[in-house]
Amino acid sequence: MRRGSSCGMAWLLLLAMACGGGGEPPYEWRLPPGFPQPAVPADNPMSEAKVELGRHLFYDTRLSANGTQSCAGCHLQEKAFSDGRATALGSTGEPHRRNSMTLTNVAYAASLTWANPVLPDLEAQALVPLFGEHPVELGLAGQEELLLQRLSEDARYPKLFAAAFPEQRQPLSLASMVRALAAFERTLLSGGSPYDRYTYRDELDALSLSAKRGMTLFFSERLECFHCHQGFAFSDSVKHQETVFPEVTFHNTNLYNVDGAGTYPATDEGLREFTGRPEDTGRYRAPTLRNITVTAPYMHDGSIATLSEVLDHYAAGGRARAQGAGSSPYQSEFVRGFTLTPQEKEDVLAFLEALTDTEFLTDPRFSDPFSSTP
Repeated sequence: MRRGSSCGMAWLLLLAMACGGGGEPPYEWRLPPGFPQPAVPADNPMSEAKVELGRHLFYDTRLSANGTQSCAGCHLQEKAFSDGRATALGSTGEPHRRNSMTLTNVAYAASLTWANPVLPDLEAQALVPLFGEHPVELGLAGQEELLLQRLSEDARYPKLFAAAFPEQRQPLSLASMVRALAAFERTLLSGGSPYDRYTYRDELDALSLSAKRGMTLFFSERLECFHCHQGFAFSDSVKHQETVFPEVTFHNTNLYNVDGAGTYPATDEGLREFTGRPEDTGRYRAPTLRNITVTAPYMHDGSIATLSEVLDHYAAGGRARAQGAGSSPYQSEFVRGFTLTPQEKEDVLAFLEALTDTEFLTDPRFSDPFSSTP
């Protein structure tokens, strides 16, 4: 989920004016053990019909102007809803500057995309790939009527929209579309990894001895990993139904230090692009580590190929420091460097592997509904 251009106040007003479907039984969450209930906007209550509509839309290539790409084009289920590229590629072939973030447990994300603090929810974020122009993702800016026409001509969609938004006079609308997409994305819950079975289900043999040793290291003050990748979400930018104030945090890990004074490449300066503050240079959201072994390559620009190299980055106190550029004045206090023996490194990697939820990667509830459609 990448940063793009603003889609204009018209779309936000459109969302604010539209009301979500109502009059249905309360949605039954299938929450993994240890997971709180996600926060859901009052004007977009969850329903099974809305989620099913959102699943269809998520996988429909008609949501791109040229009909070549869907949301799933950058968020593949088998890759935990990331895409395996260093940086994303839009529907027109335009390369992007940032890596496609996993949608694993995105319902709990207090900030969306790598370094955008102003997108309030998944409904607003959906407008960025649909209508954003810098960069072009799905490329629908100015093609709104074409999109609605495409959907209305498919016999499935009028029925799906009517079921999802029964109180709407005109259920098939852009506002309903982005609400359904957000509803589907909130169901992408992953909590069935070996780590979860060990921690929340008391399956003491779910983790290998190596993974258990790695878990001890991961949660130690020696490595400091857990400060930024904490709790059930393995992230420190979290919100849910019980959250009073969402935790929105960004970190500089000294990935770059161009001039030895903390400068990042001008093509991407992180949070500083929004705040204008030098101290926000190179600050990005800490993504979840769930399913991390299937979401390579890593970092905001996909510039680290393997998890082994990611550990080397943090062990050195940042790749920039390892390359002789020194420490950044802006880097996180938790990125201080550490030393691991070869066995300890294997143990940490074994623990990270134990965060993979294989059922999530193949769950038919999240799969392409068109793949089996004649």
